[in-house]
Amino acid sequence: MTSAGALKARVVEVVRETAEAHSLVLEPAEGDRDRFSYRPGQFLTVRVPAEDGWVARCYSLCSSPVSDDRLKVTVKRVAGGLGSNWICDNVTEGDVLEVLRPAGTFTPASLDEDLLLIAAGSGITPVMSILKSCLAAGAGNVVLLYANRDERSVIFADELRDLAAEHGDRLTVVHWLESVQGLPTAAALRSLARPYAGRETFVCGPEVFMDMAGSALTGLGVPAGRVHIERFFSLAGDPFDPAVPEEGEDADGADGADGSAEGAAEVEVEIDGETRTVPWPRSQRLLDVLLRAGVDAPFSCREGSCAACACVVVEGEAAMDANTVLDAQDLADGLLLACQARPVSDRLKVSYDG
Repeated sequence: MTSAGALKARVVEVVRETAEAHSLVLEPAEGDRDRFSYRPGQFLTVRVPAEDGWVARCYSLCSSPVSDDRLKVTVKRVAGGLGSNWICDNVTEGDVLEVLRPAGTFTPASLDEDLLLIAAGSGITPVMSILKSCLAAGAGNVVLLYANRDERSVIFADELRDLAAEHGDRLTVVHWLESVQGLPTAAALRSLARPYAGRETFVCGPEVFMDMAGSALTGLGVPAGRVHIERFFSLAGDPFDPAVPEEGEDADGADGADGSAEGAAEVEVEIDGETRTVPWPRSQRLLDVLLRAGVDAPFSCREGSCAACACVVVEGEAAMDANTVLDAQDLADGLLLACQARPVSDRLKVSYDG
């Protein structure tokens, strides 16, 4: 059985952003510090207690890896939300959380490109990480379109005001308040986005809002590959649990009837600047193989729904058992969900390093 790679992070401050949203400022445990490196727009998976055990929930990092010393996630209370209500009601300074290493693909390839950021409500969280990183370490101009119910609901209102004052030549913030302008419409979003339609675009917010923004951008002729939409799903299982051997596979990872020596493929893995080559039994999924070999591969849902485990196939061929998150362009670019992948060719090379 393999440890699922849980890390420890101490809550050093709880910031009440609005009446419904709390930010947790986190300090990694000393031995885990190196495993908390992250890219703008990524998220943390947090272990949350439930009535019959544990569940996991994903929360985006609003901090910037280039301008902030500590990690920070922001959680907005959701009616009936198990994770958000537990965090907002119970987590205090000094508590220690179990988390997985930062992951996710909602991140710009370059901080120097002009960006259009579209957010609603707590969807500002990963967008804020991207925005601050671009202003601190990039050269591009940034436009943020941010929708909220009313002025009191605007998360990071003061910080956005300060950033706009400091970077007025590069940052434009456009607020949409339902209390003033009514609910946003696809036509309104299309009109606001039109002057910036050629830019790389990142969208995050409630499902209906993201669908509307996506439709507006399509109507402007923005290629699908230029639009990045962050979607989260409630995880059915607990990805912190050790991997359970599948049928026909023993606890040591052997392939059972096939035999690990006879039937295994071979995979060369590039991660964090290092390269490892490990056998990949054909009945096993890549993520489980890597974790058993001690490779610190990122993951979150283990269900094929979040892309936290995505890597790029450089050589060879693999097939996925399930995929609800990678689109046709992602697949054409060679992306692969390690938690769902089994080998097709005898030798493969994959990379997590971009």
